[in-house]
Amino acid sequence: MAGGMDLGGGGKGGKKPLDTAINLVPFIDLMAVLIVFLIMTAVWTQLGRLQVSQSGQSPSDSEPPPSQLQPIALLITEKDLKLSVGALPLDPINIARNDKGQVEVGQLLVKLKELKTQQPDQSSITLNTEDGVKYDDLVRLIDTVISDGTNPLFPSVSVAPASQN
Repeated sequence: MAGGMDLGGGGKGGKKPLDTAINLVPFIDLMAVLIVFLIMTAVWTQLGRLQVSQSGQSPSDSEPPPSQLQPIALLITEKDLKLSVGALPLDPINIARNDKGQVEVGQLLVKLKELKTQQPDQSSITLNTEDGVKYDDLVRLIDTVISDGTNPLFPSVSVAPASQN
C-alpha cells in the first residue's frame, strides 16, 4: 500500500482486519434516556424556584406601591425575629424549635396576619438576615411570609443582609 495503513487483509497468517461494525442502537437508546432525564430536571428546577429579589429591587416595576403603605421588615437573628413597620419596631419574637429542629412560626404568623389586616394592600416584605442564620430557617421563614398555607400574605419577598440596617 502506498502511504496508507495496512489493513492486514492479505496473505497467510496476516493480521486481522481493523474494521469492526459498531452497533449504534444502544448508544441512541442511552442518549434518548439522557435527553428525557435532562428535560424533566430542567422543568423541575424552574418549578421549584422561589421568587425572591435582592433588597432595593422589585420583581415587577409595573405599578409603584401607594405612598401611605409603610414598608415591613423582618430582622432574622439566631435567637429572635424582629418585625418593624416603617421605623416602628414591634416586640421581638423568640425563636423556638420543634422536635425536628425547625423554627416554630406560629407567633410570627399571628403578627403577620395582624399586619396584613392593618395594611391589606401591602404585598412586600424585606427579610434582613444575620450571617449565622441557617439556610433552612431562612427558606422556612420565606415560605411563611409568602403564605399562611391558605391565604397569601406578602408574596413579594426581598432578602438583604442585616448589616444594611
